[in-house]
Amino acid sequence: MDKKVVPSLERLYNDVRSIIETARANAYRAVNFTMVQAYWNIGHTIVEEEQKGGNRAEYGTYLVENISATLAKEYGKGFDKTNLWNMIRFYRSFPILDSLRQELSWTHYRILMRVEEDPAREFYLHECVEGNWSTRQLERQINSLYFERILMSSKKDRPLVRKEADGKKEVMQPAHIIKDPYVLEFLNLNPNVSFYEREIEQALIDKLQGFLLELGKGFSFVSRQYRISAEESHFYVDLVFYNYILKCFLLIDLKSGELTHQDIGQMDFYVRYFEDQVRKESDNPTIGLILCTKKSKTIVKYSLLSESNQIFASKYKLYLPTIKELQEEITRERQVLEQEKGLKDFIP
Repeated sequence: MDKKVVPSLERLYNDVRSIIETARANAYRAVNFTMVQAYWNIGHTIVEEEQKGGNRAEYGTYLVENISATLAKEYGKGFDKTNLWNMIRFYRSFPILDSLRQELSWTHYRILMRVEEDPAREFYLHECVEGNWSTRQLERQINSLYFERILMSSKKDRPLVRKEADGKKEVMQPAHIIKDPYVLEFLNLNPNVSFYEREIEQALIDKLQGFLLELGKGFSFVSRQYRISAEESHFYVDLVFYNYILKCFLLIDLKSGELTHQDIGQMDFYVRYFEDQVRKESDNPTIGLILCTKKSKTIVKYSLLSESNQIFASKYKLYLPTIKELQEEITRERQVLEQEKGLKDFIP
């Protein structure tokens, strides 16, 4: 092939690719901004109706309680009472429709609404657009009082000077917008829940591994996805630790969904296998830990063979995290992961 043809093909490819990427970015932003405008209009409509009521506070609550039940049933949880109140607050925080910026997602605006002072909110909105901040970057700067720090460092007789945001810059990519769960809900597109749960589960295992090692109570990491073979079947334990203070193994299985008798039976099988095949005579009895996590509830259950219950009550509890600690850690991390990964894990 002529050497002159290769650069020509590459240039053509780049030109076509640029057209596609630009078109997609425009389409994503159009969908996002249409949704944002709709939410503003919903807030405006409810507020205007509320102002006609006798007792505004009571009437407003009555309106939201009643209309949200019907809307959520017809259009999904994106229109439940919590989000309707967000739309009302959105309208009150940004009363001029033309002031909305199409570069920002609904999540951006929800974060901006937490800023009570108008000058600070306008500052963050401007910086967010100019710097193409992701929602994480925006929240980080608000939490670090970026506006107040800039204000204090500026001389009184000089206008506020825009400076670069501190920390690693994380920008909002146009392609992320269409995967935002709020956008999917608005378009009535369902995410691939099984894929989402698997990814969240794996990320929670990562966090849990670090959490136990950071406790400083003698945990040493042994293996991830530890394989146990029984006849022709293979099973995998999510995490295996050894505690050198307690001198015992800790096996962890994390499940997304409700805790079932099958899950408990499977963990009992893992524990018995370690007791028979892995544990040495100098080791204490093996501990099993089952974590079942859902958005609404986290269940934690320690599992030992019945003859080992006494040692768990007397000694193990001194060094193992409590059920409450594990529930709080898993719940907190799941919420963080959903915020961080929501834009890329929901697939239309």
